[in-house]
Amino acid sequence: MNFTNTNYIIMGGTTGMGLSSALALQKEGARIIAIGRNKESCAKAQEQLGSNCLVLSGDATNPETIEKAITKAHQEFGTITGLFHVAGGSGRRFGDGPLDKLTLEGWNKTFELNLTSMMLSNKAMVTYFLEHKKSGVILNMGSVLGYSPSPKYFVTHAYAATKSAIIGFSKSIASYYATDNIRVNVIAPSLFATPMAKRAVENDEIQNFLKTKQPLDGGRSGHPDDLNDAVLMFLSPSSKFTTGQVLAVDGGWTISEGQY
Repeated sequence: MNFTNTNYIIMGGTTGMGLSSALALQKEGARIIAIGRNKESCAKAQEQLGSNCLVLSGDATNPETIEKAITKAHQEFGTITGLFHVAGGSGRRFGDGPLDKLTLEGWNKTFELNLTSMMLSNKAMVTYFLEHKKSGVILNMGSVLGYSPSPKYFVTHAYAATKSAIIGFSKSIASYYATDNIRVNVIAPSLFATPMAKRAVENDEIQNFLKTKQPLDGGRSGHPDDLNDAVLMFLSPSSKFTTGQVLAVDGGWTISEGQY
């Protein structure tokens, strides 16, 4: 895979899987603009990525954030190759959970964090590609919970709904814009050790459950760099004949029953 003269925006690229992917892309020769909400995380990410990559602070649910990132990327790089949308989060603290306990605030906030933010970034990126009459690639972050539920330890029904919707949304726009050579794919991880997954990663009972639910490599939580090769594959210009696909990077989650 050759990433020479490629330029990417990573929405949610200052921590966890987004930052890991940014570093992997940079190592292969790509230039990056990473966007994060937390200014402290942005500063740390800038230190890791170095001066040839840019880090911006902004909220993915604000349409101005992606617009500013696209403008900056075009000014600095001359063109944009693609977008990786990682930004999202759990709505548990707002009231997401089992349906009988799910609050309206929890539902709305979870959709805003995971689906509205993605629609905004995807819309802006597609508009950019069309206006500049160029091909491009979008990779969206899904989750195995969008189609492979785990009812005991991972009961956030609004979150599952958003991750399922991301698949339908991505496949639909992949179909519509295929004639414009705009590719759209989804990557669906299982439980990874990221800031968002702190609750589950630090729970001994859940970690024991993972030994049979995602049994690869000893049955563990995923590490952010476990995702890198799949991200590189989808974002690479070499994957110009691949669109509308969903790839699980899940340690065996979707093919394993899991034991309580």
